[in-house]
Amino acid sequence: MSGGHDRVRRSYDTVAEEYRSRLADELAGKPLDRALLAALVEEAGPGVVVADLGCGPGHVTAWLAGHGVRAVGIDLSPEMVAVARRAYPAAEFREGDLLRLPADDGEFGAAVALYSVIHLDPGELRPACAELRRVLRPGAPLLVAVHLGSEVRHLDEWWGHRVDVDFHFFAAETVVAALTDAGLAVEARLERVAYPQEAATRRLYVLARHPG
Repeated sequence: MSGGHDRVRRSYDTVAEEYRSRLADELAGKPLDRALLAALVEEAGPGVVVADLGCGPGHVTAWLAGHGVRAVGIDLSPEMVAVARRAYPAAEFREGDLLRLPADDGEFGAAVALYSVIHLDPGELRPACAELRRVLRPGAPLLVAVHLGSEVRHLDEWWGHRVDVDFHFFAAETVVAALTDAGLAVEARLERVAYPQEAATRRLYVLARHPG
């Protein structure tokens, strides 16, 4: 495990409880995100296992589980996983890194990675996409969301807690190229401005698919 991932893990461990208290209901104010997640669930089909990669406190995992699929949340932070398990005991959560996911080859019929690859260094984006492809079954859809841009935002304080974490913004072409190079077929991309309650960044969503 790289030092950078250790920093990310410790930082999210530190804010796990606060994160849940502030953001557990965030999907209620994000109609486009809900629509994209619903489209992914519809494409995956009933009863399919869907991975929520970088699941945080588990609210997206729980939303997916409430819409007809079996959802598995995976997060780097053991404290986030513990918070998610307490909040949503009916769902499954695992601790793991995006570069070494705790999942079998082709285990998932769909996956979402919402603002989780933003904690990867740029050189780790392609290996992470290859790992995403590994755990998807042929034909499975994947939804990835990132902040658009080229900057790196560093936080050493977050909601009054001491942290040490970087947020990498990515150009759309960089994300599409990483997915394509990993053998995933990019089918759609969409950009939006931030909702009023969000950090003021432009957002990118990319829908890709394991070509099978």
